[in-house]
Amino acid sequence: MSNIRHALTVKRSDDFAQWYQEVISAADMAEESGVRGCMVIKPWGYGIWERIQRLLDQRIKDTGHDNCYFPIFIPLSNFEREAEHVDGFAKEMAVVTHHRLIADGSGKLIPDPEAKLEEPLVVRPTSETIIGDAMARWIQSWRDLPLLTNQWANVVRWEMRTRMFLRTSEFLWQEGHTAHADEAEAKEHTLRMLEVYRACAEEDLALPVIAGEKPENERFPGAVETWSIEAMMQDGKALQAGTSHYLGTNFSEAAGIRYQDKEGGQQLCHTTSWGVSTRMIGGVIMTHGDDDGLRVPPTIAPWQVVILPMLRDKPEDEALLAYCEELRAALAQKTAFGERLRVLLDKKPGKAAAKRWDWVRKGAPVIIEVGGRDMEGGVVSMLRRDALWADSGKPDFHSPEKMAAAEQIPSLLEEIQASLFNEAQERRDRNIERGITTMEQLSEFYAEDKAQPGWAEVQWSKPTGDDLEAVVEQLKALKLTIRNVPMNGEPVDGTCIFTGQPAIERIYVAKAY
Repeated sequence: MSNIRHALTVKRSDDFAQWYQEVISAADMAEESGVRGCMVIKPWGYGIWERIQRLLDQRIKDTGHDNCYFPIFIPLSNFEREAEHVDGFAKEMAVVTHHRLIADGSGKLIPDPEAKLEEPLVVRPTSETIIGDAMARWIQSWRDLPLLTNQWANVVRWEMRTRMFLRTSEFLWQEGHTAHADEAEAKEHTLRMLEVYRACAEEDLALPVIAGEKPENERFPGAVETWSIEAMMQDGKALQAGTSHYLGTNFSEAAGIRYQDKEGGQQLCHTTSWGVSTRMIGGVIMTHGDDDGLRVPPTIAPWQVVILPMLRDKPEDEALLAYCEELRAALAQKTAFGERLRVLLDKKPGKAAAKRWDWVRKGAPVIIEVGGRDMEGGVVSMLRRDALWADSGKPDFHSPEKMAAAEQIPSLLEEIQASLFNEAQERRDRNIERGITTMEQLSEFYAEDKAQPGWAEVQWSKPTGDDLEAVVEQLKALKLTIRNVPMNGEPVDGTCIFTGQPAIERIYVAKAY
């Protein structure tokens, strides 16, 4: 099928980074805002985020959490109470120092020296400290526990190197924060929310992930344990798609989050935090996109089915629109994934082929074209976005009878969802190298002339402190990082490739976003 003329000008195999940017533009998902590192999320991109938000929010509520909201401005002193936490975020913090501007006499506005704040305010990079203050007020006794909260918000982390959706100075996310009576309950909850993320990624986003614990050097600042879900992108790089942290009593001690136990004593709460962000959209693009644009899993597609009448600005258009509306109404009564189908009848003017390729680039799961001949024959012309091309090199249209299409599409959407997941999972699994036993082999696997080397699973002795730093430096020289220690990994049977000591566990190593 080499004669195919794809919808994008850049192929993944030629320049993956440029392809990624073109998908975002061609699918009309987002654009630069004029403020460095900040983006405007356009309706199609935001619609995908709304779907992710809705599905994940229900999963979070199903585990007993209540949504709330906390201020975007956090007093600097809140961060200073937890030294390791503030050190981890200090270089990324945006700070407000004045509350008013004045004209300087030349037409420019400057901060009013008389309006300097008594204490600088940090624009929220994460909310552990301010939520910790609230928890200290809300929790008095063991009867108040566990306290399970979540918020959907924006955060600001001043990034030096930005890329839309993947790493921006401002991004959207949810952050969950919980308080528990003891370590065991808090750790169990940390892993419960990690499983919520795994299920959301795999079942809703068709994004296969590996769940596991982060090494000591990759922990969230101030955490005792950090767990993550890691996904492989089509270029072989890893994307951290979500994290869940057991914070111990570190933040409780700083904020005074205590409770009276059943015996009347005062105890520190054990806390957790966990979050996923609009970075997930970047993961969807880089996992499912192709040389024609985005392919959106049906569960998170704002419109699962798009109907395109081939309008000609003639009197017969009215009958064609009525024919298409009958199909739209029938589809809107059908369900898939436990919800009514989301169906758009696109009546906008324009040539049918141009409108089709617009929706191909956006990645709508099912695209239906209807022309006069289709109407006369009682059929429709249907494309499934995940399998766009026929062996002939032309779009693979199918022509079912109109109401037969309405019956077929719900199961077709479920088939597309499963197909996207299976394709990504098979690609990931065949690009994980499990036979590396030395640093020389690792270096060769990630040689510069290899375009898409994937991940390496290696055994290590779980070094700490200076020994771990030495390992990190070895990996940094190869532009690699440790992704996580997979849950339920295979038993070790060798030595650590970094230290030569007996291995303790298996880890994934990869280049990463």
